[in-house]
Amino acid sequence: MTTDDEYLAINLANWNSRVPHHVLGYGLDRYLEDPAYLSDVVRFDLPRLGDIAGLDVVHLQCHIGTDTLSLARLGARSVTGLDFSQPALDAAEDLAARAGSDIRFVRSELYRALDVLEPASFDLVFTGIGALCWLPDVRRWAETVAALLRPGGRLFLREGHPMLWSLADPRDDGLLVVEYPYFEVAGGTTFVEEATYVDQAGPIESPETRGFNHGLGEILTAVTDAGLTITAFEEHRSVPWNPLGDSCIESTDHPGEFELRDHPERLPLTYTLDARKA
Repeated sequence: MTTDDEYLAINLANWNSRVPHHVLGYGLDRYLEDPAYLSDVVRFDLPRLGDIAGLDVVHLQCHIGTDTLSLARLGARSVTGLDFSQPALDAAEDLAARAGSDIRFVRSELYRALDVLEPASFDLVFTGIGALCWLPDVRRWAETVAALLRPGGRLFLREGHPMLWSLADPRDDGLLVVEYPYFEVAGGTTFVEEATYVDQAGPIESPETRGFNHGLGEILTAVTDAGLTITAFEEHRSVPWNPLGDSCIESTDHPGEFELRDHPERLPLTYTLDARKA
């Protein structure tokens, strides 16, 4: 079984080494040139996210803060970003400062968020794409989310679909093959990938990661057992990067999103979950 120290050390080294590539590859100048610019992820979420003006928002696993800044631009009263990578937070703080946005960034791994954030102090917990797959226990995640929310507060999550995470890397024959666990398993799965999901000048320095999948039933049950009521759940056929090589094309309906080239209705690639604390 993988201990917290083992998976955290592996994944932290990986995410620290991604930061310089992402600072170059995330198109940060767009946020500085246009004060109304929103990340593709948050722009996709807008019809479901709705009005967040006047809310106290925390963005968990915020990385370099592009989605965090986008949330602040939607009129939230306060926005806090939490991540375990100090280089990522340094980049996020720099971006927010240059964009003239007052955002608080704090360093913590997800399960220790309550060591650095006050319980029941947020109206909205936002978690974006590619977050849950780095956490070994989805129940602990849901309990942390619930503890951060005020009564009546809301969780908004858009995440890669567990069916997508279970697929093999792109194959020469174009077949979509289930290779990795769909359900949560102790220890997770080890990957070694020298490339990240943006264009980069060279390989990342720490290519090993430890990933964890969680089935939809496990996620929904964790959320409800933590005391939240699910108010909306939707599966999507697109995802904001190309995960399957030539099997995917850019979506004509959603800029910055990718879907299967042939019969995209065959496979859910992401989902959105909305829940409230009683």
